[in-house]
Amino acid sequence: MNIKNFFAIGVMSGTSLDGIDIAYIRFTQANDGYNYEIMHAETFEYENYWIENLKIALDFDEAKLHDLNVEYTEYLSVVIYDFIVKYQIAAIDFIASHGHTIKHRPDLGYTLQIGNLPGIKKYLPYPIVCDFRVQDVDFGGQGAPLVPIGDALLFADYDYCLNLGGFSNVSFSLDGNRIAYDLSPVNTVLNFYANQLGLPYDDKGINARSGALNIDLLDKLNALPYYQKSYPKSLGLEFVNDTILPIIESFDIDIDDKMHTFTHHIAQQIVNGLPTQKGKLFITGGGVYNDLLIELIRSYGSNLEVIIPDALTIEFKEALIFAFLGLLRMQNKINVLSSVTGATHDHSSGKIFR
Repeated sequence: MNIKNFFAIGVMSGTSLDGIDIAYIRFTQANDGYNYEIMHAETFEYENYWIENLKIALDFDEAKLHDLNVEYTEYLSVVIYDFIVKYQIAAIDFIASHGHTIKHRPDLGYTLQIGNLPGIKKYLPYPIVCDFRVQDVDFGGQGAPLVPIGDALLFADYDYCLNLGGFSNVSFSLDGNRIAYDLSPVNTVLNFYANQLGLPYDDKGINARSGALNIDLLDKLNALPYYQKSYPKSLGLEFVNDTILPIIESFDIDIDDKMHTFTHHIAQQIVNGLPTQKGKLFITGGGVYNDLLIELIRSYGSNLEVIIPDALTIEFKEALIFAFLGLLRMQNKINVLSSVTGATHDHSSGKIFR
């Protein structure tokens, strides 16, 4: 058996603005199969400067957004360098970085993740793989989700792989193809209302649990056309800002009621978005720690076996899989599936700065 080891760093920043997830991973390749071990991992919380700027960057003009991109790229380089120094990491074959999504409108032919400029190499003398989404949009795809090939090759034991981050997304195998799509906003909305209460997030869903269900609001959210669309489909902050928040704000109810109702909405869209409501549902992402949300998923999906893994996998699965996408790109193997994104063909995506 031909066995190879690869040492990689995966970097992910999600739309929920929890921080920058960095994971140091050893991949073992035996013939065509892959295994992994997360050796070190940490989330670097954003300072207020970055939280405020990343929240409003969607509205920046082209020049201001360019300057932010340059600044954020150098900032990422420093954060990754500090991670390497802190954990005294010596063996690094490459670094794979997602960057931070500012704009995502594949229907209009563009997506933008800042932090993917050549300047990311300023403090990092290693091959960098980044900017994974743009090529897929150029090929007519959604540019998202990209995680499903990692689900297929690293987490094949589960019927569904669900991530609860800024948005919820799911991937699964159907008739020999990997299928994936975004289901609904999650922490992009819940954190918005937690911030209005002076909280960074709603710890364990405590505030949402104290609220009441507003059926009229729930029905209006569930009736949105996106949820009736077939895949491939994906969501961006534009959907939250232009569609979700105006609907919620049209209801004169307490913030806790808004959060409670939206948590029901999330759970219903997750369960309704699955092709069948049975099988093993493997859940990762920060939303796993929202006890109310997990209870509601179990309630609405009573025939599903909900599986929650260890803390490292919960919190760093996306960083892990972007490292894996980088490995496939370095090997010039397919890392984006047209069955998922709707692109014209499968392809190997990501810029490589050597």
